[in-house]
Parts: sequence; C-alpha cells; structure tokens
Amino acid sequence: MSIILLVTLFIVGYAAITLEHQINLNKTATALLTGVLCWTIYALFHASNANQVVEELSHHLSSIAEVLFFLLGAMTVVELIDAHEGFRIITDHITSRNTLRLLWILSLLTFFLSALLDNLTTAIVMVSLLRKLVTEKEQRKFFAGIIIIAANAGGAWSPLGDVTTTMLWIGGQISAIPIMKGVFLPALVSLLIPLIYLSFKLKGISIAPKVEDTSTQGIQGGRLMLYCGLGSLLFVPVFKAITQLPPYIGMLLGLSIVWVASEIIHKDKDEEERKPFTAVHALQRIDTSSILFFLGILLAISCLESAHVLQGLATWMDNTIGNLDVIVVLIGLASAVIDNVPLVAATIGMYDLTNYPMDHKLWEFLAYAAGTGGSILIIGSAAGVAVMGMEKIDFMWYLRRIGILAFIGYLGGAATYLLVYQVLH
Repeated sequence: MSIILLVTLFIVGYAAITLEHQINLNKTATALLTGVLCWTIYALFHASNANQVVEELSHHLSSIAEVLFFLLGAMTVVELIDAHEGFRIITDHITSRNTLRLLWILSLLTFFLSALLDNLTTAIVMVSLLRKLVTEKEQRKFFAGIIIIAANAGGAWSPLGDVTTTMLWIGGQISAIPIMKGVFLPALVSLLIPLIYLSFKLKGISIAPKVEDTSTQGIQGGRLMLYCGLGSLLFVPVFKAITQLPPYIGMLLGLSIVWVASEIIHKDKDEEERKPFTAVHALQRIDTSSILFFLGILLAISCLESAHVLQGLATWMDNTIGNLDVIVVLIGLASAVIDNVPLVAATIGMYDLTNYPMDHKLWEFLAYAAGTGGSILIIGSAAGVAVMGMEKIDFMWYLRRIGILAFIGYLGGAATYLLVYQVLH
C-alpha cells in the first residue's frame, strides 16, 4: 500500500513540475512538497522502525547536501566574476563579422566555457554577447539554437559543466579524467553535426554591423576575478585528487579565496560602492530557488530508493528491454521532456556501485545521454529554457529548425561513444 501511495504521489508531483506554467505553480514549491510528503508517508508506514527511517534519511541527506553545497559555491563564484564583468575580457576579443566564422567561434567557445562554468550560465553569457554581434532576429535565433546545443554538450563531458555530471562525480560514479576522456569526443560530435549543417544553411548570409558598446570602461579587478574564479573552479578536481576530500570542500575553498580577493580589490571603497561586488551580494543574486528545487527532487528520489521502488524499476527494465545501452539512450531522449536531474538521480538509485563500479560504461554513457538529450526540445534543459525566454524562441520553431538537428547530433554522439568504447575495450 505504501509503495502505491509513494509512486502515485511522485507521479502527481512530477506532473505538476512538468506543467509548471500551465497550472501557475512554481516547480520549487511542488518539488519540496513532493519530497517532504514522500518521506512523511514512508515514515508513517514504517512507524515501528522509526530509527531506521531517520538513519536512512540522514544517509541520503548527507549525499544531497554535498551536491547542494557544491552548486552553491560554484554559482556564487560565477556571480562574483559576472559582477566584475570578468566575462567581457573573453567576449570583447570576438570581433569577426564573417557569419560562418562567428558561428564556429561562438559554438566552440560555448562548448569549452560550459565545461568550466555550467551550461545555464554559459548560455546566458553567450546569448548576451550574441545580441551585441547579431542584430537580425531570425539569424540570431539560429545562433541561439546552436548555443543551447553547445552549452549542453560542453557540460556533459566535465564534472563541473552540468548538475547531473556533478551529481555522478560527487556520488562516486565517475571520476574527473576518465569522464573527460570518454565523453569529450561524443559530446563534440553531437555539436559538430548540427554545426556543420548550419554552416551550409547560413552560408552567404551577411551579418549586420555590430552595435557598438559605449561603456568601454571595465570594472576594477575584472581580470583578476576572472582568472581567480576560473582558476578556483579548475582547481577543484585537483584538490579532490590530492586530498581525497569530497568536491564540495574544494569548491568552498575556491569560493573563500575568490571572496577574499573581492574584499581586497574594493577595500578602499565605502560600504555602498563596495556592496555590488561583494560575495554577500552575489549570494543574494544566485538562483536559490533552483537549489531548493534540487533538494526537493533529490529527497523524493531518495525516498523511492529507500522503498526499493527504483531497484524494482531497474529489474523490470532489464527484463523488458534487456540492453543497457538502449536503456541509457532512452533515458537521454526522456531528458528532452523530463528534467535530467531526477532522471539521473533515479538511475543512480536503480544501479548500485557494487555491480556498476566507478567509471563503468553505464555512468559515462549516462552522463553523455542526460547532458545532451535535453537539447532536442527547447524545454529539455535549463539552458534551453533560459534562451527561450531571452530570445522569445517559439517551441515549434526550435523543434523544426534546431531540435531535429540536435536529435541527429545526439544519436551521432551516442554512436561515437559506443564505437570508441568498443575499440578501446
């Protein structure tokens, strides 16, 4: 009875999250309510083993907190860089007026920058730059579409680039160097396929003159904050390798260093002048709602795991579908419709590290599939939703012009991964 209630509650809660805009109910509120109610039902039906339920909740909360603290630190570092306009140092160097050259430069820059930051932040930064470079709206849509694909592809091969990849890294399913080696080429292929097509599509189309930015004066310390911030993000995997401490400790170390640097840069300013450049202000600007959303979703998923629902689902899928590669490809396709965070969290709950140890093919392929599959629909990833709002891109326009290319790129990247894996193993 408790299993039926839990599954029903989760499905209803997840449907409400998916239909957020139709029912005008914020997905964070729904996720938190779903997560708390799942554990409440689980506890009520296991009242005789209350201590065991509390222990299970504490165990899961420990793992969830590692992900949330990591994201909190990373988001604050990125906000501090942005507050100092550090990203302008990168974007101001892009001066090409050639359509195809600009398309390739923006796409590859997005691909690699997303691996350092995260796909959502990178997409926002690059579309903001795109508005200064491309004035024609229809042409800018094609550029924005490829930026979505590039941001998601770039986030898939780095432990820092996507929430789901970060979850797998923190959970011990993948390690930094193998995931970069194993998924880099497939992720790149998933970008190159639509990029090559659009190169022919946009061939011969000229770009309107650039709208000059009159605010040429940079903010004090912008260059230092860029180098310090990106350096702290890059140092996290090194810190983990040296100390064997969880990644969130390295991220909090990086945040504290960037925080100190920001205080030193503006130490001679009065309180009002200094406020926009402080970490305290950055903490107010980060998307706290997203962190609470992840908390609610991960709580709900962990409850299903404790109730052995996910293990049962894994057994059913193995018996019905059989081929693990096909299962992962289907999970990737599902991430175009369903948020990839709960999908990956559920998969982690379905398959344990005993049978599928660190850096197993399952985890690497899952990182690729969940990361890039969301590009097929514009609502399939946080980056896509952000760009959709910024550029007012229609759902059907994206599906016809970009989504089909993203789907072909996704399959091409998946085939590349399986082929390379077969050759190397």
